Amino acid sequence: MTATAKPEQFRLGFLTTLEVPEQGFVGGLLVTTRHGRPLEFQCTSPVKPNRTVEILYGPSLGPFLLGELIGKTLIEKVGVKPHLVLTEQEEVLELRNHVGTPIACVDSLESPAEEADPNAETPKLRLGRQFIRFHPPHLDEDQQVVTAHMKEITREADLREPFQRVREALLETVRSGALR
Repeated sequence: MTATAKPEQFRLGFLTTLEVPEQGFVGGLLVTTRHGRPLEFQCTSPVKPNRTVEILYGPSLGPFLLGELIGKTLIEKVGVKPHLVLTEQEEVLELRNHVGTPIACVDSLESPAEEADPNAETPKLRLGRQFIRFHPPHLDEDQQVVTAHMKEITREADLREPFQRVREALLETVRSGALR
């Protein structure tokens, strides 16, 4: 008699960063079940670019710092890998160029009247109560992955709430001095 393998449950990652005065930027990644139950949390030490780096990177500093440096570190560090990483920060979408995991930005749109035009430059996909946008060069591939699992996320799911948990956990970690 063979045991039937249980299908792997869809896991979401919620990645955000905060600027901590005098310390720099910290990032956190919360991996949850499709119901929002935490599976793993990781955070980074503060990263503070000096003035020379700010000058040299110019407008590309945000995507480099938040996406490539902080975001990539978190994705590599986390043991329970998410199937989709969500962020609220546009700059983090750059991370998709450096990892194989789909990355999407959660928009604040919640009402069907605000639904995006499918012919828009960056089409939006409804997931839970929000709309998400993908990194344009990976749009088709990432949208396909998410579309295959959309039924697992209820239409009532609030995809913004876990970001508040990540921010609070980051602030608590900074306050406790664990990130020095």
